[in-house]
Amino acid sequence: MAFEDFNPALAAELLVRFIREEVTKVGFERGVLGLSGGLDSSVVAHLTARALGPENTYGVLMPYRTSDPAGVADAQMVADQLGIRTIRVEITPMVDAYFEHFPDADRIRRGNAMARMRMLVLYDLSAALRALVIGTSNKTELLVGYGTIYGDMAAAMWPLGDLYKTEVRRLAQYLGVPARILEKPPTADLWVGQSDEEELGITYEVLDALLVELVDRRRPLEALVEDGHDEALVRRVAEMVRRSQFKRRTPLCPKISSRSIGHDFRYKRDWGN
Repeated sequence: MAFEDFNPALAAELLVRFIREEVTKVGFERGVLGLSGGLDSSVVAHLTARALGPENTYGVLMPYRTSDPAGVADAQMVADQLGIRTIRVEITPMVDAYFEHFPDADRIRRGNAMARMRMLVLYDLSAALRALVIGTSNKTELLVGYGTIYGDMAAAMWPLGDLYKTEVRRLAQYLGVPARILEKPPTADLWVGQSDEEELGITYEVLDALLVELVDRRRPLEALVEDGHDEALVRRVAEMVRRSQFKRRTPLCPKISSRSIGHDFRYKRDWGN
């Protein structure tokens, strides 16, 4: 098994400390996150509540008119379980007003707009509440580019950014995330019936196993094929990682001066200390 050494108790301890230190070192005390009722946001809510306290953790529910009511109910269930504060903002009027100008837009454009509208709400509330935006993206999603730039990928930090979906699930079990959330199919709630695994065309279990071999263990594609993995699938996953590199880096800045951001203007610790 690829994740036999994963220690959820240790991971929880490290991530709670990470959130607390990264929020407080820049002068904040609160965190705000989009709470969808899914696995990742539920885990981040648990970690943030432990790190900053329930009174300093805000979960924002942002349904669209096609959202599954069960997702909203699950999000509220997690909030009630933790005792964190919640804010509900319906994004339907905002999204639909924009697409009145583009009625023929496909569901990908509409889904991206929903993700970015949700982040607009979070960053506005971040300013109003003086709370840092805590992201919910995990390592699996980041590696294959399954996320929207300046949408769900926008955040001050990604506590789950170095945890594969398989590890997030184990961490969720350790933290006490409700069984209903653990058992339901992952979804970004971008359109009716949308499922992460159906959209990716591969289960998270298989995807994570391949990514561990390709990324963490740096094994060549040919070795995975020799192990019995389907060659077409291995190559497709490797190509997903390669083609989504632009999503994982900061905006490119050409070097013109002697002290260029991203080139020379680097320190072991940022200026927040």
